[in-house]
Amino acid sequence: MRVDVGRIRETLHVRNLIPETCRAALLVGSAARDWSNRKSDFDIYLVSTEAQSGAEFIDVSVPLHPPVVGWHTFFADNRGWDLAYWVDDQVDQMLDKVSWNQFDRVRSESGDVLTLREEGFLERLATCVPLIGEDWLMRRRATLDASAFKSVLVTRSLGAAYRAIEDTLGQLEEGDLNSATLSARMALRHTVDALLEEQGQYESNNLKWRARRFQLANPRKLSFADYWELETMRNFDPDDPAKWINEVLTLCQDLALKIEA
Repeated sequence: MRVDVGRIRETLHVRNLIPETCRAALLVGSAARDWSNRKSDFDIYLVSTEAQSGAEFIDVSVPLHPPVVGWHTFFADNRGWDLAYWVDDQVDQMLDKVSWNQFDRVRSESGDVLTLREEGFLERLATCVPLIGEDWLMRRRATLDASAFKSVLVTRSLGAAYRAIEDTLGQLEEGDLNSATLSARMALRHTVDALLEEQGQYESNNLKWRARRFQLANPRKLSFADYWELETMRNFDPDDPAKWINEVLTLCQDLALKIEA
């Protein structure tokens, strides 16, 4: 569903929600990708040179300086609006965390580089629609593209997939087929995450859009039809779960060898 970007910009101006020091206002999430529906919220990032606060703001903690992001929500045009007020220097700090100088494979494998909120911000730089500050966005995207961000995410997902595969094998050996089934599903999820991240389709933590992201990525290493068959467990036999589990593990192990972090 396409949204009226001009109307969004007008609403922000009328409600005096754009700071004087604003460098960029970005429509992010499903609305920015034309994936939204009439019940979807508008998610907007506003980046300024100074921190923003107010009586109707909620301070959300981030491991940055300043250590908070101002959060403001309201209802207009029959939908919710979620505004996050970031500081330009916070963006510098997040990008520095994923620079090649800071890249550490062990930390990446453990998922100890970015918080979910930081990761979400950087992921959405790639797909957002600028309401204000197109030049700012172009510079930030260039920095992100040249960084280790993709490698950080792919390495994290492959590490999680490996651990899930090991769990599955151990549970199979013990005859714990129910647990092994769940672990195999986790292995599939993380492996597919790595496959899509390799193609620049991020936002792996937002599960509801994985099918759309997969279709956009269209990876040569796995067809959507084959992926969807496993994702929906179409051929899972409750009387012989080990067959489906081993099929998933074989695929995950094969893909892991082909995915470049």
